[in-house]
Amino acid sequence: MASYPSGSGKPKAKHPFKKRASPQASTAAPGQGPGLSGTAPPPFDPGITVSAEARGGLGAPPLQSARSLPGPAPCLKHFPLDLRTSMDGKCKEIAEVSPGTTRTLTPVSTPCLCSPHPSPHAWLSPDPQPLPGTPGPAALTPSPDSVGEGPRAEGQPLTFLPSPQELFSRSLAESELRSAPYEFPEESPIEQLEERRQRLERQISQDVKLEPDILLRAKQDFLKTDSDSDLQLYKEQGEGQGDRSLRERDVALEREFQRVTISGEEKCGVPFTDLLDAAKSVVRALFIREKYMALSLQSFCPTTRRYLQQLAEKPLETRAYEQGPDTPVSADAPVHPPALEQHPYEHCEPSTMPGDLGLGLRMVRGVVHVYTRRELDEHCSEVELPYPDLQEFVADVNVLMALIINGPIKSFCYRRLQYLSSKFQMHVLLNEMKELAAQKKVPHRDFYNIRKVDTHIHASSCMNQKHLLRFIKRAMKRHLEEIVHVEQGREQTLREVFESMNLTAYDLSVDTLDVHADRNTFHRFDKFNAKYNPIGESVLREIFIKTDNRVSGKYFAHIIKEVMSDLEESKYQNAELRLSIYGRSRDEWDKLARWAVMHRVHSPNVRWLVQVPRLFDVYRTKGQLANFQEMLENIFLPLFEATVHPASHPELHLFLEHVDGFDSVDDESKPENHVFNLESPLPEAWVEEDNPPYAYYLYYTFANMAMLNHLRRQRGFHTFVLRPHCGEAGPIHHLVSAFMLAENISHGLLLRKVSIRNPILPSQLPPEPLCPAQPRGYLTDSPSLLPAQAPVLQYLYYLAQIGIAMSPLSNNSLFLSYHRNPLPEYLSRGLMVSLSTDDPLQFHFTKQATRQVRWRSGRQAGTAGQDGSAEGTWPVQEPLMEEYSIATQVWKLSSCDMCELARNSVLMSGFSHKVKSHWLGPNYTKEGPEGNDIRRTNVPDIRVGYRYETLCQELALITQAVQSEMLETIPEEVAVATSPGPQ
Repeated sequence: MASYPSGSGKPKAKHPFKKRASPQASTAAPGQGPGLSGTAPPPFDPGITVSAEARGGLGAPPLQSARSLPGPAPCLKHFPLDLRTSMDGKCKEIAEVSPGTTRTLTPVSTPCLCSPHPSPHAWLSPDPQPLPGTPGPAALTPSPDSVGEGPRAEGQPLTFLPSPQELFSRSLAESELRSAPYEFPEESPIEQLEERRQRLERQISQDVKLEPDILLRAKQDFLKTDSDSDLQLYKEQGEGQGDRSLRERDVALEREFQRVTISGEEKCGVPFTDLLDAAKSVVRALFIREKYMALSLQSFCPTTRRYLQQLAEKPLETRAYEQGPDTPVSADAPVHPPALEQHPYEHCEPSTMPGDLGLGLRMVRGVVHVYTRRELDEHCSEVELPYPDLQEFVADVNVLMALIINGPIKSFCYRRLQYLSSKFQMHVLLNEMKELAAQKKVPHRDFYNIRKVDTHIHASSCMNQKHLLRFIKRAMKRHLEEIVHVEQGREQTLREVFESMNLTAYDLSVDTLDVHADRNTFHRFDKFNAKYNPIGESVLREIFIKTDNRVSGKYFAHIIKEVMSDLEESKYQNAELRLSIYGRSRDEWDKLARWAVMHRVHSPNVRWLVQVPRLFDVYRTKGQLANFQEMLENIFLPLFEATVHPASHPELHLFLEHVDGFDSVDDESKPENHVFNLESPLPEAWVEEDNPPYAYYLYYTFANMAMLNHLRRQRGFHTFVLRPHCGEAGPIHHLVSAFMLAENISHGLLLRKVSIRNPILPSQLPPEPLCPAQPRGYLTDSPSLLPAQAPVLQYLYYLAQIGIAMSPLSNNSLFLSYHRNPLPEYLSRGLMVSLSTDDPLQFHFTKQATRQVRWRSGRQAGTAGQDGSAEGTWPVQEPLMEEYSIATQVWKLSSCDMCELARNSVLMSGFSHKVKSHWLGPNYTKEGPEGNDIRRTNVPDIRVGYRYETLCQELALITQAVQSEMLETIPEEVAVATSPGPQ
């Protein structure tokens, strides 16, 4: 019998590879096959017993395992960290056998598989049998009858351990039968592990008063040690006990992600003096925007406002736009809002509308003023409604213009933008898989069935070219004899119109229409505008895509309703269509509203925006307007009249409830020969044929809209916002004006940091700068005097979270090639961007299909009545999905990126609070992940939490830098710029 020194109990192996005493096992190192050490093993005789001394006991040197490299054998216990893997248990099982276990080998007349030499016997091993009294562990443990007792009797079985190959095969077979994908640690018996699991389970389910971080660590530890089946059982058992607390903790776990933080005192990489100056200037700019948003009842980012509150000299009052109505839907409300019980244009009776206030209206210096009496005499007084002062507006513009050309501020903003881009890349590397896993856990929801809003699309080009072609052919077959046009006092039928062009329905094709933009429209806005004329004929544009014509816009109404039907069929796509008001006559609003009400052009998937083209110079040249104030009166006086006395404009009153706001459109690249300052002519004095500058249009639109919003808010009516085209081309000061006055903008390409250098003609320079700090001519249309100004504006747009509706396909055909579009850069930095189509008629190719649609009244196929009913077959179009598809392929956007863009589009849109509550969740107005419902948006809380935390960190950086300083101390360059210019 083998004996051990007293007090030792059993030998302690220095590492597992020294326990093996088998000659076969001693010739191979871990991870090597037999014979790799270069030493031939001795022959093995099954009739010879092996003593304890021969396997490394007392009196004999221990056998060393062969190694391919010198040095001590690796032992994981020597490392400071636990580096064990799932394969360690299998390797150890091969290297050693549990004490007290042996196998009985029976000789069989087959070649021996264990010995390197031929043998007449092979030893087959039945199940292991325990041997009582076995003293200690050994790699080879003979039976007590055969150790030190002389030769074995004939026929007596020899007890011996199996070979390493057999043990390895057995361990693999047993591992496949295990349900858990891990091995229990050697130092943790199953009883201790079960006790630990139950303790953690009780801690999580019962003690609801623990700190959140303690609960989080306990839950994470539990998830690491428990199997999937046990976790499922734990969830099922806990459903009846503390379901609410468990759900809250699960939500907390889903919002956990890897964060990138910066430690140290200086976190921005610029000197503290530069940081302080930049922070003060940025805060000043944000206060300017907050002032104008509050003045016009437009929305302002609540997170930004909360940080500005810390620096305000007096508490910022809670604005009416931030109060909002009570949550109209429950947390479990359906994704689809309830259908309307009746059409909104069903009842247009003046007697059912709100009463007359009896107020008087008059435009003074380009702004409508409201008076207490309709008869404007000495007995009436003006109703106090706030609007921006012209002198204050010009001074604020000068402050911002001087700010964006300040060198240290540009450097600071550029560094912060680069940091935001890099931080997002790190976030994607660390959390992309977690975001994808969170999306996969949401049942039913994916990118195709989340709400998307086309936030920038023109009604006159909302159909694609194939759709318009089929509609024209259908009209030619069914309405040839209908009078559709008046030419020089002579009425013409549809047949006569096409005969004058020498065309038939069979001759028409997509190429014949020629409405699609091509390479010839790049930087040629005049050619692009000509594409709105089918076949190059303006008469066809007037017949088919105008609201005011000989047929009262019937064809245009029907094609718009077909587009609406497609949106309703898709369920999850929505649009904000833009209709035009030109300001040439006072009855334009009534005609537009009558067109919508008469043809019942309405859909729950569509909202309206009214665009005002900047074409005063054209109307003035033709003698249609006497001055600019006449244009403003034609645009805004009907709106005030419909607000004061709705029964005087019944159709307009109904129509305005579905209008979101105003847009200002035209070619921004046209030169502006005038600088908007205090010396600019007032609207009643602007009689020249030159077009006013962009800021001039925007200011007077904003001033009248602010007055109108306050009046409508007092009556409980819907208010408007300003969402102009801005930053597509032209000078940089367009973006400055929009930053102050607009809630959202469209395009925003000039927010890129690179400016195009164009020469400035001497005739374009103003005689003197507006303030001593300004370079001469800095407000002209060329950005060459302001190289790389956009980092400051881009950073300001980010901090204020101003919505930007971008249309890459449109820009690709007009001003900027697709691969240079800054949308992916804006998205990575956290700007509030969304995808839109702009003009599907000119830019989009969509796979066509036909769909049979019947309107509610159910008329004959292809016909339409006065009530707008129609039935017919037309193509299905999805230009918005085409926009998303191309952007995803070109820029390799992830599913989370696309869903984030879609969620942004809903937040930017003008749909009602109740509708957004259904689409995004009842808490969508809350900040951060609390306002996100992944079941509706498919945007992981991880992404929303990252955006929110990053914005808070940027706002904290600039606000904390000025906590101890007075806001009045502005950098020298900006302080000089506050002077209002030449008087």
